[in-house]
Amino acid sequence: MGLQQPLGSVSSGAVRGRPPAPFPAARGPLAPPWPRQGGGGCEWVPAGEEGWVSLAGGWEPGFVSDTNSSLSVPSTRHRLRREKAAMETLRFLLRRAGGERPGRRSYTIYRNMEGPGGEGAGGLELKVAEGEEQTLAGDMAALVTPGPRDRTKALTYLVLSALLIFTVAFLLGYVALRGSCPSCAGLRGDLLAVVSDEGAAEESPVPGPPLYWADLKEMFQKYLREDSIESTIRWVSEGPHPPGSPRMDALTHKVLESFTSYGLDRAWTDTHYVGLQRPDRVNPNFLHQLDPQGNVLEKLPLEDPEIYCPYSAPGNATGGLVYANYGRQEDFDVLGQQGVNPQGHLVIVRVGQISFAEKVANADAAQARGVLIYPDPWDIPQDLRKAGLSQDRAVYGHVHMGTGDPYTPGFPSFNHTQFPPIQSSGLPRIPAHPISASTAARLLSKLTGLAAPRDWKGRLAEIPYRLGPGDPGFRLHLQVNNVKTSTMISNVFGSFEGRFEPDHYVIIGAQRDSLGPGAAGSGVGTALLLELARTFSAMVHNGFQLRRTLLFASWDAEDFGQVGSTEWLEGYLSMLHLKAVAYISLDNAVLGDDKFHAKTSPLLTSLIENILKQVDSPNRSGQSLYEQVTFPDRRWASEVIQPLAMESSAYPFTAFAGVPAVEFSFVEDARPYPFLHTQDDTYENLNGMLFGRLPAVAKSVAEVVGQLLIRLTHDHLLPLDFGAYGDVLLQHIAELNPYSSELKSRGLTLQWMYSARGDYTRAAEKLRRDIYSSEERDERLNRLHNVRIMRVEFYFLSPYVAATETPFRHVLHGRGPHTLRALLDHLRLLRAAPGRFDEGHFRRQLALATWTLQGAANALSGEVWDVDINF
Repeated sequence: MGLQQPLGSVSSGAVRGRPPAPFPAARGPLAPPWPRQGGGGCEWVPAGEEGWVSLAGGWEPGFVSDTNSSLSVPSTRHRLRREKAAMETLRFLLRRAGGERPGRRSYTIYRNMEGPGGEGAGGLELKVAEGEEQTLAGDMAALVTPGPRDRTKALTYLVLSALLIFTVAFLLGYVALRGSCPSCAGLRGDLLAVVSDEGAAEESPVPGPPLYWADLKEMFQKYLREDSIESTIRWVSEGPHPPGSPRMDALTHKVLESFTSYGLDRAWTDTHYVGLQRPDRVNPNFLHQLDPQGNVLEKLPLEDPEIYCPYSAPGNATGGLVYANYGRQEDFDVLGQQGVNPQGHLVIVRVGQISFAEKVANADAAQARGVLIYPDPWDIPQDLRKAGLSQDRAVYGHVHMGTGDPYTPGFPSFNHTQFPPIQSSGLPRIPAHPISASTAARLLSKLTGLAAPRDWKGRLAEIPYRLGPGDPGFRLHLQVNNVKTSTMISNVFGSFEGRFEPDHYVIIGAQRDSLGPGAAGSGVGTALLLELARTFSAMVHNGFQLRRTLLFASWDAEDFGQVGSTEWLEGYLSMLHLKAVAYISLDNAVLGDDKFHAKTSPLLTSLIENILKQVDSPNRSGQSLYEQVTFPDRRWASEVIQPLAMESSAYPFTAFAGVPAVEFSFVEDARPYPFLHTQDDTYENLNGMLFGRLPAVAKSVAEVVGQLLIRLTHDHLLPLDFGAYGDVLLQHIAELNPYSSELKSRGLTLQWMYSARGDYTRAAEKLRRDIYSSEERDERLNRLHNVRIMRVEFYFLSPYVAATETPFRHVLHGRGPHTLRALLDHLRLLRAAPGRFDEGHFRRQLALATWTLQGAANALSGEVWDVDINF
C-alpha cells in the first residue's frame, strides 16, 4: 500500500530537495531530477513532479499531490504516482488541443506548530494557490468548443491522447498483475513469494516483491552457523539426562529460553504425566547361573544399573539358554526346522536388524521365558583402536511393541486419574535385559547342541555359536525389578505463524532426553532444531515470510518409545489431521558421513530427490549430496529411501496420525556408529569417528532440512507427490498375484483391489490436471487443492480398527491385521500351513483393506459428485 501523509503530519524536516551526500543516486523510473537550489536549499515544483523527501531523518524519493496537498512516499509499485502522472499528461494534451496554456501556481510553505487540541505537531504544510484553475470537464468543453485552432488538429490530438492513455494503462495493468503473484513456485517454477508485512485485511494479504529460489538458498546459508551447532551438541551431551531428572529440567528451560530469545511468534511447553519404568535402586536387576539344585554358581555382571530395557515385564525367568540370532520371526522358524524349541528357556539374541521390542515380542510368541540382548562384534565394532565399543558395554532399548505411554494406549496422558487402568497390548509378558558382549561370550561358550547356521555366526572370539539349549544342568536366573513411576514430561514448542495458510502446520522435531550422554541420540537433533529455529528467525526478521505455519518441537521421553511425541499426537489428533502438512524428524541425523538415508512416506520422495541435488556433499568437493549417495547403475531410491521404522519419532506421525513424515540420517558405509544408546555416546566419540567433521556433516543435514522446510512452507501449492501411492499400491497388490489361483478356487478375486488402485490413480491425474488448469492467483482454489493434497496420507488410515486397540492404522505403514502386509502373510499360509488359514477371517481382511483403498481414492476425487465407483 502507498504511504501518503499530509505535510502537517509529517515529521519536522520533511522537505523536498537534494538528498544529503553521500546518498546514492536513484536510478530507473524512481530517479528524481536534481532540484534547483532555492530558498532553504529546495525548490517547490508543481504536483506530480518528484524530488527527495526527508522523513524521520532519512531521505526518500517522493512527489507532491495536488488533490489533497500532501507529500506521498511511493509504495513498491508506485501505482498512485503513475496514475497521477498519466492524468497530468492527459490534462496537458487536452489544454494544448484547446489552445490554452496552463495557469501558473504559487506555493506557500509554513511550519505547523500546533496539532489538534493545541498540541505541537512539529510538521510542515504546503498550500497551493492557482491563478487559473481548469478542470478536466472544462478542458473537454474547451476542446469541443470552436476556437482559433482547427477542429481537425484538435481531433488528432484527442485520438493520440486516447491511444497514449490506453497504452499506459495496459502496461501498468500488466506490470501490476505480474507483481501481485503470491507465489510462482510449485508446479509452475522456482519463484517463491515473500508476503509483505503491510497489507489490508488478514483474509487477503498483499504479496510483496518475489524472491527467487536462489535468493532464498543464499539467505538461508548466510544465517546458518556451524559453530552454533557444535556448541549445542557439546552442552546437551555433557551427561545423561533422562526424563524427570534435574539436568533434563535445565535443558527444558534452556530450549524454551532459546525459542523466546530468537523472536519466534510463540514459545510454550506442553506437559504430560506419563508412566515410565525405571530400575529399582534398592533391588537392582541381576543375572545368575544356577546349579541343578538351584544354588547360585556365578553372578554375571549386568554393567550399569541405569542400562536396562524400559517396559520389560518385571519378575524372574529361570531355564536353559537358546541362541536365536537376531530374534526375527524367520530366525525362530529356523530353530523350529532344526528341532530346537525355545519354550521354557531364555533366549539370547544379537542387537540389530529389528527393534528390541520386536525381538522380545517374537520370543514371547515362541513361549520363551526371557530374553537377553547383546552387541556382537559382527554388528557393532568393538576394536578400541578403531573407535569401537568396549566389550563390557551393553546397549539399552525399550521393549514396548508400540509408541507412547503404554498405560494409556490410544489416548493422551494428561492425568492418569481420569482414565481407566488399562495397559497396551504391546507390553511384553516376559522379562528382558541387555548384557555386554563379554557376558554373552561367557554364556554362549557353555552352549552345546547343533551348530548355528553359517550366517548366524558372529565375531566373538573362540565362540563356536551353537544353538543350545545344551547341558540340562546349565540354568540361568534373570530377575528384573523395574518399577513403574508417574513422571511429568514437557514438550517444548516454538512457532512462526504463516501468512496465507496459518492453520496449516509444517512440523519439525527432535528428541531431547537420553538415558546416556546422547550426543548422537539427542545432542545433534536438538542442536539442529535450535539452529534451524534461529536461522529461520533471522530470515523472517529480514523480510522473509512464511505462507504456512512452521512449528518447532523438542520432545521428552523419546528413549522410552516416542512417548512425548505420541502423547502430543494423541492429545490433538482430532485437529492435527486437518492441520499438519508434514513432519520432519531430526533424530539420529548424524551416525556417519558415507551414506545418506531417508526413512519417509512416498509423498515426500520426489521432493527429497530434488533437494539432494542442490546440497553440496560434506566430504566430496565439487559434488552434490545426490551424486555422493547414488551410483549410475542403480536407482537412487534404492540407495537412499527406506521405510519408516517404529523406533523413529516420524513413525507415529504417519502410521498413527496419517501425516507424511521423514527422518534423515548420515551413516557409515562399512561400520556403523557403535556408541548409539550406550554410556559412551559422547561428543568426543562421535566427533572422533568423523575425524573432527561432526559440525560440517551436521550442517549438511541442516541444509537439506532447511530447503525442505522452505519448500513446504512457501510453495504456492504443496510439493507432495500425491500420485506416488498409485505405484506403491501396485507393488503391494502385485505381491498377492501369485495366489490368484488359490483365491479363485474359493470364489475370491483381487479385481476389486485393482479397481480401487485404478480409481486412486485416475483421481490423482484428475487433481493434477485441475491444478495445472487453475488460476494461479485464486487463493480459495489453491487452498482447496492444498487441503486435498495434505490429507492424502490420512486417507490410508483404516476406519475399521480402533486407535486404542490398533493405534497404527495405516494400511501400508501400520501394524495389525488391517494392513496389506498382514493380508499377504495370511495368504502365504495357504501354501506354508494350510491348516492355519482362516478363510472367514481372510475374507474380512480382504474386504476391509479393499474398501480402505477405495475410500482413499474417493476422498482424493474431491466432491461426492466426482466419485465414480464402478467395480
